[in-house]
Amino acid sequence: MLAIGLNDSQVGLVATIFILSQAVFAFLSGPIIDKLGRRNATAIFDFIAWSIPCLIWWRATNIWFFIAAAIVSGINMIPHNSWDCLWIEDTEKSQITKINSLIIIGGQLSILFAPISAILFSRLTLVPALRILYFNAFFIMTLKVLLVYFLSRETEMGKIRMEESRGKSFFSLAAGYGGGLKTTLKCRGTIFALVITALVGIVALINTTFWQVIVSRKLLVPDYLLPMFPIFRSFIAIAFLFVVVPRLTMGTLKLPLLTGFICYFVGQTILILTPVDGSMKYIMLFISLVFDGFGLGSLLMLSKSLVALNVDPEERARVQAILNMIVMAITSPFGWIAGILSGFSRNFPFVLNLCLLVLGFFITVVYYLPVSKKR
Repeated sequence: MLAIGLNDSQVGLVATIFILSQAVFAFLSGPIIDKLGRRNATAIFDFIAWSIPCLIWWRATNIWFFIAAAIVSGINMIPHNSWDCLWIEDTEKSQITKINSLIIIGGQLSILFAPISAILFSRLTLVPALRILYFNAFFIMTLKVLLVYFLSRETEMGKIRMEESRGKSFFSLAAGYGGGLKTTLKCRGTIFALVITALVGIVALINTTFWQVIVSRKLLVPDYLLPMFPIFRSFIAIAFLFVVVPRLTMGTLKLPLLTGFICYFVGQTILILTPVDGSMKYIMLFISLVFDGFGLGSLLMLSKSLVALNVDPEERARVQAILNMIVMAITSPFGWIAGILSGFSRNFPFVLNLCLLVLGFFITVVYYLPVSKKR
């Protein structure tokens, strides 16, 4: 976005519009998934939310293209919810955290193709290379939609909800959100999962949106080197998810959550302190990514696991829709806020992240304190 003329504030505005769009479609996702089924909803809306925005980004020339893509890609909250239902509902509860780790590892492995983008950046420069990558992404994401559809089956709960929704209007189904909201707010574990998911979402949004901004515009790292850093971070995340997280998640999720917050805090701090000049810049960036890789990877996995473990299986689509809507509503202003902060200093969005990570750490400590029982 910066390469075609957008400023930091506009980048943040696009991020905020994207999150607001996600909040709207998160609200709508529950009834849609119950009526269409988990499998059908995943296929239809994955194509709309991923393949179509790739075509918009491919031809983007100004901020309006990015705003349009942000609105359309916000529909991804529907397949985000339906996909979680699709793989969770017929899975044993004891296996959820392990399978969630494997899913995140699978996503991280996609970064192995990043050297292709590095070659394109070095030979074609940033914008032409990205246009080729987005056009390619359209075909890859469309293929992914087809594979998921033909290799999956509807869940048992999905079949039940489709039958119960038959003949009911979309609006009558949406009216049931009141009961789902009450269910959500009654459960202490669900509220904790909501808060942690929101904090992790905000931190991830800021880091994803402004990491390349600080690295390319403040630290002056050449564009062709930028894809190499996410590769390294993904390998670190995969290594920790394979080796460390299984040992940390043997009991409660307290220790892995606290460890994730600490590691992410250290990584963001090192990024802020990285000097502009000298070879030390690259050494500190890689050290930062070691901590970021474990922090972000583990917190994303654990926040999703918290939601999966604390949601009523019979109300999963509706309650997750409510949770996603609330998380997106809380998260949405922070893209714009971080954009304004970045306009003053490229460090400021990451200082905000440090504050949020400290908050998440102390909320986790308080949540896992022993609860006194009334006699």
